[in-house]
Amino acid sequence: MTLDDVRDPQLPGRLLTVERDTLLPLLRARPDADFALPAAACPGWTVRDVLAHCSSVLARVVEHRFEKGVFSPASNDRDIADRAEWTNARVLDELERGMTEAGAVIAGREDGVFDPIALGEWVHAGDVRDALGEPGAYAGEGLPHALALLARVTRGRGHLRLQADLDDVDEPLQLGEPSGTRTPARFIGDAATLVRLYAGRPVDGAPYELTGAAAEELNLYA
Repeated sequence: MTLDDVRDPQLPGRLLTVERDTLLPLLRARPDADFALPAAACPGWTVRDVLAHCSSVLARVVEHRFEKGVFSPASNDRDIADRAEWTNARVLDELERGMTEAGAVIAGREDGVFDPIALGEWVHAGDVRDALGEPGAYAGEGLPHALALLARVTRGRGHLRLQADLDDVDEPLQLGEPSGTRTPARFIGDAATLVRLYAGRPVDGAPYELTGAAAEELNLYA
């Protein structure tokens, strides 16, 4: 699958909407104790911390609040701390609002600078599912949109070229940008494992083949 070079401004919003409609009902049905579970993919954070981070990021996008140092680790910790007294339901309400309204704001930026935020939100939703033992972590209904956005983000950042032959997707996925000097890497395995590698998450022993690159080179968040 070779993606068009023309940016689809609605893609991040579609991903957020699909994730909202699948993740929020799941979370609202969980007991409060589950929100205190550790999120292994985000050391030091609980499920609630991940959700508070996600909701605060989207709130900043919707409200156009981008002071100096925003989205740094220190800024993220402050945003989580600011919500420490909130109920879990209030955190979920903010998250739902953000997933509903941020897409239009992201689409309005012609440079696509906010597009990776939607991908990050989707990855964190996978972190939460993983922590809760729910199926579909880094997969599910949003996967086609996430893969398309992953291809767009890796290309925009000039990431190394990689062809992904996915067990659960019909056509090969082209990621990154050709360098002209380096032979493209190749991945064989399932889509969720590919996402885990690009997100720097543990692959949990999933079988895959990666040639022409080290796994660490794929990590977008290193």
